[in-house]
Amino acid sequence: MRRARVSAGLGQLAPTATGGVGLVLGAGNISSIAPLDVLYELVAHNRVSILKLNPTFDGLLPIYRAALAPLIAQGLLRIVTGGADVGHYLAHHVDISHVHITGSATTHDAIVFGGSKTPRLGKPISSELGGVSPIIVLPGRWSPKDLRYQAEHVATMRLHNGGYNCIAGQVLVLSAAWPQKHAFLAAVAAALAAAPTRPAWYPGSDERMRAARVAYPAAQPIPGGRLLVDVANFAASSSTENMLTTEYFAPVLGVVELPGDDQAYLDAAVRTVNRDFLGTLGVTIIGLPSTIRRLGPGFEQAVTRLQYGTIAINVWTGVGFLSAAAPWGAFPGHTLDKIQSGIGVVHNALLLDEVERTVVRGPFRPFPRSVAHAEWALLPKPPWFVSARSGVRTARLLTEFAAHPSARKLPRILVAAFHA
Repeated sequence: MRRARVSAGLGQLAPTATGGVGLVLGAGNISSIAPLDVLYELVAHNRVSILKLNPTFDGLLPIYRAALAPLIAQGLLRIVTGGADVGHYLAHHVDISHVHITGSATTHDAIVFGGSKTPRLGKPISSELGGVSPIIVLPGRWSPKDLRYQAEHVATMRLHNGGYNCIAGQVLVLSAAWPQKHAFLAAVAAALAAAPTRPAWYPGSDERMRAARVAYPAAQPIPGGRLLVDVANFAASSSTENMLTTEYFAPVLGVVELPGDDQAYLDAAVRTVNRDFLGTLGVTIIGLPSTIRRLGPGFEQAVTRLQYGTIAINVWTGVGFLSAAAPWGAFPGHTLDKIQSGIGVVHNALLLDEVERTVVRGPFRPFPRSVAHAEWALLPKPPWFVSARSGVRTARLLTEFAAHPSARKLPRILVAAFHA
């Protein structure tokens, strides 16, 4: 802790030393990513930025310029649009000192290597590149309400933003010996089916869905254009796709079963996700508090062995993304030629150096059931759940509060949230 305090500050330890001009290649799926990355470049590294929007967000250019007008007016930011050719030109421009990209490993490699086996980018690059995010479920005696609530939780991890999230939970990891395994999978299928249908809006989604159906012809179709996949039924002869090593960026949820129970199962799950899954951005563990207490030190040791940048316990890793103070990025150790989920972190409002991971914990049960089990939970259902009836209204009220804070607005926000 002392070392962290002493080394914290990053660029603010020498605020008059410029970090040059950075290029931020913005993501195309979440509108907050690009502004957050620009702010981190400025505050953490003393770098002014050229932000190139992903073409999916070109229509938001006037909004970005209005929101970031103070930075633009001071000459700290310029925002441009264009395709891959514009990004390539800027990345290799002599006046750009650093590149940061949020996107895919394919785009990263195109910029860094340009089709060569050796790097052609003659400057540092940091990145946040997603991956295949596991959801490890600990076996236990769950009530019917627990099964239903956590199934909606899993559906949210997969379907939030239509499934187009770098940390959308893609593969459920279950104990083959769990007596409630089939009941939980049935609840997950029901939650996926009940979630509001959203058109496939992200480029390439239809092609990725077709690839998943070819790789897993026995996949269970879910209403709304979704798939539930038993990863063991991989049609290796007909496709090179694999649920554990392909980020589908589409509403496809896989299921992996592992032998064992309690600690043996958890240890096997940790080994499997560390070894076999693409990427190290985020992992979620879901389990009864009583199960976690029973595992005791074994549980905490398993958490320390997980090689992921954000580890979320009984909460979606997206909560770690939303926490401005928490560092967000891949587990350290990736290299340009084995990039996985990227290099470096963002957000990190405390400006900590040499960050390894963020651990986020949440309640297993919502209010009011949480009270009966001595858990802390404020809401009956988080407003970001795909099953939350008042999610849109709550989000709108929170946005209005952020724009013009007032204690008089809080009751309306709470009323909306409690009607989720």
